[in-house]
Amino acid sequence: MSDQTRLSVFKTYKLYVGGKFPRSESGRVYEVTDSKGKWLANAPLSSRKDARDAVVAARKAFGGWSGATAYNRGQILYRVAEMLEGRKSQFVHEVADAEGLSKSKAAGVVEATIDRWVWYAGWTDKIAQIVGGANPVAGPFFNLSTPEPTGVVTVLAPQESSFLGLVSVVAPVIATGNTAVVVASEKAPLPALSLGEVLATSDLPGGVVNVLSGRTAEIAAPLAAHQDVNGIDLTGADGVLAKELEIAAADNLKRVLRPQAVDNDWPADPGTHRLTAFLETKTVWHPTGSLGASGSAY
Repeated sequence: MSDQTRLSVFKTYKLYVGGKFPRSESGRVYEVTDSKGKWLANAPLSSRKDARDAVVAARKAFGGWSGATAYNRGQILYRVAEMLEGRKSQFVHEVADAEGLSKSKAAGVVEATIDRWVWYAGWTDKIAQIVGGANPVAGPFFNLSTPEPTGVVTVLAPQESSFLGLVSVVAPVIATGNTAVVVASEKAPLPALSLGEVLATSDLPGGVVNVLSGRTAEIAAPLAAHQDVNGIDLTGADGVLAKELEIAAADNLKRVLRPQAVDNDWPADPGTHRLTAFLETKTVWHPTGSLGASGSAY
């Protein structure tokens, strides 16, 4: 056995698009440092082409994911939480480095994040009872309203809360049947890129969540203007960028979720506003008719 000090095997972080782990199409990377400026890793610097590829993957996955039963989606999301629990020590290390926390505080953040994922998993088959139902009408009709997912949603993850904030914006989007293109925190992307590894080894179909890292403004601009993106969550954008993206998003009437002051308090009860942000309401009318001799409605 040699006395020579062993060199560490540094992790190569990659994007997560369509259930696969490509490097950026541009071949570019950028340095990610901890809160004290110490180098941690090189993260992929996503290009516009990467953003377009992610939208294609999300659209391809939308039909199967939105068509799955709410109960099945809940089971799959719960399986993701199980996988997160099994890799808790890795995320504690990454969150501590990303946010400048002690290991004990980082552990608390990771545990809260896993609990948050479970919380949203439990809502998949319940949200329809909150926002849907039978409507009273003046006439011989049944009038029923049910929620449906909006489609492909771009999610700009919070810049400061690299894991709890990330899960708090991603989980509600997919819990309600949407697919997501996630732009990770520019400053601290590593937990998001590692989340992609967890999703890939869970039961979540490829393309339901796609994770990009790089310059938020550079990636978000083409996504906001993309004609096949149906909604955008601007949480991770500053005021100037958010305004620019709102204007770009107006070209095809995207749903836009604007940052709210309450979102800065990620440990607080999240409520249901993110679950309903990217839902549409379908209303069905049907005549009640009357009962015939056989007892069946007609």
